[in-house]
Amino acid sequence: MHCPQITSRQWLPGLLLFGLIGCAAPPKVLPHAAHAAESVRAASPPVAGNKVILLQDGRGTYDAMFTAIASARDHINMEMYIFDDDEAGERFANALIAKQREGVQVNLLRDSVGTMRTNKQFFERMKEAGVAVLEYNPINPLAARKDWDLNERDHRKLLIVDGRQAILGGVNISGVYSSGSSRPSATKRRGPDLPWRDTDLRIEGPVVAEFQKLFMQTWGEQHGPTPAQRRYFPPLRPIGKDSVSALGRSPDGSHSLIYPALIAAIAGAQREVWLTNAYFAPDPQLLAALKAAATRGVDVKLLLPGASDSWLVFHAGRAYYDELLRGGVQIFERRNALLHSKTALIDGAWSAIGSTNLDWRSFVHNQELDAVILGPEFGGQMRSTFQRDLAASNPVTLEQWQRRPLDQRLKETLGRLWEYWL
Repeated sequence: MHCPQITSRQWLPGLLLFGLIGCAAPPKVLPHAAHAAESVRAASPPVAGNKVILLQDGRGTYDAMFTAIASARDHINMEMYIFDDDEAGERFANALIAKQREGVQVNLLRDSVGTMRTNKQFFERMKEAGVAVLEYNPINPLAARKDWDLNERDHRKLLIVDGRQAILGGVNISGVYSSGSSRPSATKRRGPDLPWRDTDLRIEGPVVAEFQKLFMQTWGEQHGPTPAQRRYFPPLRPIGKDSVSALGRSPDGSHSLIYPALIAAIAGAQREVWLTNAYFAPDPQLLAALKAAATRGVDVKLLLPGASDSWLVFHAGRAYYDELLRGGVQIFERRNALLHSKTALIDGAWSAIGSTNLDWRSFVHNQELDAVILGPEFGGQMRSTFQRDLAASNPVTLEQWQRRPLDQRLKETLGRLWEYWL
């Protein structure tokens, strides 16, 4: 039996759950990235001929998603961690139901924990309209369709339309994204009353088939109903000049493929490593890779949240600031927004965007999905985006950090104790 996940929003109930069921199995460990890097390329080699569009914030992503849904003629596959039943969620539900009634097959895979706040009738209404709704790894063990493990979650955010275009990144379906990162959202349901800053991609081209395979694989592993017959894998011709890798989990299911890919990219960096991430609780290999890069003269910058909807993981990450700053890593905290992006830019030509946080949970437990885009042209867009966020962030210096108050240090200690389960 694995220990259950203590989520950022339910850490106290999680502690109580530990007391009830115990913790018999040791934690999973990450693979040594040096040995796993080659397997990434073998499992998910770069696919040429794609067109990638960078999407900024929830509003831009939602506009692209609604446009894609409206264009659907054959099928819509959606995989989502959070799907709230608020105004934003109702808009998406209505759009999906309308397409289903037009004869477009809609398949929705939703995570059980991520949607636990959502009224079940919300999904029943979609089912009654013909939408195929599958709950990933139900919280209720009696509803499990495979070995029950509360710790395994589907953290992906993915929309595929007609097997020809995919939208993915960090944006969930929730009212917190109803405004851009320049002003607060009207809802206060999740996290502080701050606008959410996030990043997604819209992709067309041959690599969409790889994202489709990952969706269909997860659907099959959950023993859901056989998807209605549709053209899930239409022929795809080159449409652009972007080379893209679709990274899900390793072939043996033990870890996220973005982890060894990122470690290898950092190890090979010659000029810069710029990382933006929402939930930062690194493992020893990532820490070592970042410090080693800084030691050899690489410009290593971490752009992290200045406020978070998860105070425990927020302080767990801050517990590493002293070590990183002493190692030459530069740290910046985004102000006036709740940073939720998960991106990387290395040497201006290796870009990653997806759902993966820089923490144990994303690396070894969650179903995650990331795209790696190769080339300086897209890298230039990532550079501009990073620099805009950097201008809206506060630098953290070692001198300043060493003066932090005692209560903050205590929170960091508590966060470190629970970092593996966050």
